[in-house]
Amino acid sequence: MAYLELKNINKTYGTGAEATEVLTDINLSIEEGEFVAIVGFTGSGKTTLVNLINGLLKPTSGEVLFKGEPVKGTSHERGVIFQNYSLLPWLTVGQNVSMAVKEAFPKASKTELKERVTEYVKMVNLLPAINKRPKELSGGMRQRVSVARALAMNPEMIIMDEPLGALDALTRGNLQDEILKIWSKDKRTALLITNDVDEGIYMADRIIPLKPGPNATLGPEFKINIDRPRDKTALNDNPEYKKTRNAIIEYLMGIGEARKSASKKEYVLPDMAPKSFVA
Repeated sequence: MAYLELKNINKTYGTGAEATEVLTDINLSIEEGEFVAIVGFTGSGKTTLVNLINGLLKPTSGEVLFKGEPVKGTSHERGVIFQNYSLLPWLTVGQNVSMAVKEAFPKASKTELKERVTEYVKMVNLLPAINKRPKELSGGMRQRVSVARALAMNPEMIIMDEPLGALDALTRGNLQDEILKIWSKDKRTALLITNDVDEGIYMADRIIPLKPGPNATLGPEFKINIDRPRDKTALNDNPEYKKTRNAIIEYLMGIGEARKSASKKEYVLPDMAPKSFVA
């Protein structure tokens, strides 16, 4: 039995003549402890997919199963790291994390709650800023608070909706490593939604492209046959990395050209610019 399973998912917005089917025939199985990345075009329905998995949306047809049970609403078992931080501006770093911890561990004592908050704020190197409010933090620091908040709830699965997309390259690279370090500790099941092919290859066990909508659906999977832990500098000269990257880019560019030709509409491709990883 898959840990997370999407079975024949369709999602439509609107009704009648105004109806638009955003996702069509989505089928996906993720095993316990697996790290999967979904990469796709801007506006292809990636966030809708995430919201179906975390229970914020219901599918029009089909079902989302988590540990064999239908997903009905949100749950701290599935921790979500959003792209836009979603921090409460009037609360400090510690208080933002504490709210999530209290929800996940309602029977914990004040001492236990405080220790857990401190542990996870320290884990993302923000202990000196624990009493600061979001407006006093940089974008990278805010995202680290978001990471700490999600992980402090001890979720059985981590769902990441382009969490690093708005960050500068250095901060993005550092947070990639922090997330991988935490994931590798106990191999929690992880799903990363990204528009960066290199990020998917560096972090995931396999990558699945999402074809652009309307009627977006998942394409073929690409397995990442590169040993962990992965060295960013070594990836530049790794033949398996080059082979996998080229195959994914070729597939995505083929989709883009086909869609453009069929609809005369421009699609914004995922980030496929050549990069050199920096240690």
